[in-house]
Amino acid sequence: MTAPQPSPGEWAAAVSALRGLPPGARVLLACHVNPDGDALGSMLGFALGLRRFAPSLVVEATFPGPLTVPAPFDELPGVSMLVPAATVTPPAPTPDAMLVFDAASVERLGDLAGVLAAAPVGIVLDHHASNPGFGAVNLIDPSAAATSVVAEGLLGRLGVALDAEIAECLYVALATDTGSFKHASTTPAVHELAARLIATGIPVGDISRRLFDTRPHSAVRLFGVALARTALEPAGGLGLAWTYVTLADLAEFGQPAGAVEALIDSVRCVAEADVACVVKPVGPHEWSVSLRSKGAVDVSRVAVGLGGGGHRFAAGFSATGTVDDVIAAIRTALTESVVPADQG
Repeated sequence: MTAPQPSPGEWAAAVSALRGLPPGARVLLACHVNPDGDALGSMLGFALGLRRFAPSLVVEATFPGPLTVPAPFDELPGVSMLVPAATVTPPAPTPDAMLVFDAASVERLGDLAGVLAAAPVGIVLDHHASNPGFGAVNLIDPSAAATSVVAEGLLGRLGVALDAEIAECLYVALATDTGSFKHASTTPAVHELAARLIATGIPVGDISRRLFDTRPHSAVRLFGVALARTALEPAGGLGLAWTYVTLADLAEFGQPAGAVEALIDSVRCVAEADVACVVKPVGPHEWSVSLRSKGAVDVSRVAVGLGGGGHRFAAGFSATGTVDDVIAAIRTALTESVVPADQG
């Protein structure tokens, strides 16, 4: 069955809303907490495009939590448009329009959810099938390999031509969410979009090296500790490989929380497991959980059941308690709640 895509009416409503903004209007762009490459790349690429579309607009971008952009995304064009979330939430004035990128649920926006609810124009761009559509206008395409595909679609409908800065942001988003074009979501359309982005002259080799092949020595040592902890268990016969990182680990190796975002890719390599999981620290007894599947299981079902979201191959949620508590909840969901994706 083909996944539902934004209707012509939804595209038209988004274009009309943005074209109708008066000169000097304030536009706030936001993505989910602990942003990844797709969230930041889609948001910043669109922010740059919006400035090209209407230079008089006041465009800012943000995400919940501390304004810390992890490497390698701190070198993205447009990163200077980022502002702390505290400066755009009440009592700050409500923006004239707000666009949200790559957030599977409104809870992923934290305090910024209230700003979206109050904004006269609220547009959600996403590709997670679990997204319920929490904007006034929802551009949600579960068939898209990344939210950047949706962002580029809206830029095109606004008549914004791609340049190297916009393209670099969108390419980073596309490359990270497809696992460097390795995941099953990599379709001919994905390569066609990548070709158009590359045609702007972006340094693909440098970008890919920065994204996938560069890591501080201390981070490599941290990965070694976490990978040595990797456990493998049946979890309903599906095979679950999981590990965790603690606040003490981050402190020992002098690494920020974002340094372990790529750890899930190494855990996913375990041959005997369909599902991979990494439990990452947010605060004392607070965790951000990444889930990946090779295809037999729709991990978004697990994540949604535990208060998060995502799509079939990649999902996540936030949790409290101990690592054992978190893994027990995942184990229960895999064993009792999840059926193979091709039966859903």
